[in-house]
Amino acid sequence: MSLLQRLDRLIGSIVAGAKWLALPLIVLLFLQWPLRDLLRLYSREANDLGQVIFALFVAVSVTAATRAGTHLSVDLLARHYSARTRRWLERIGAAVGLLPWALFVLIAGRTSVLTSLRDLESFQDSGNPGYFVIKLALSVMAVLVITQAIVDIFRPRKLPGEM
Repeated sequence: MSLLQRLDRLIGSIVAGAKWLALPLIVLLFLQWPLRDLLRLYSREANDLGQVIFALFVAVSVTAATRAGTHLSVDLLARHYSARTRRWLERIGAAVGLLPWALFVLIAGRTSVLTSLRDLESFQDSGNPGYFVIKLALSVMAVLVITQAIVDIFRPRKLPGEM
């Protein structure tokens, strides 16, 4: 198995695992109201944990949408192009759009993410730990987009009937 195939499988596994973050996110969003209004306990903790889970979910969902072909898709025009042309447009889009953008996000956010991680930054309003995970999710998103772009750019794609 090539390195490209291993990266593709790794990204696929991360995306498949991250979809399950939706369940605790939904539960935490639901529990905020009764915790705040009925029990008057732990609503801030539920909110903070929900924000952490949401950040991780969104970080992975950008790559999930790209893998599903629903992210940055111009299907209205591209559906009339040949499959070969659509493949080249996807590669060019990954190389010229996604890769530079994700590299910029990774580099520009590096100091903020590393500082937050070093200090194990907490939520300002509640003092609860874990805010650093939200900032770390920015780097996770950028690394996943970069990796997916590399896979998309260099993956050999054969269509039915092509040699």
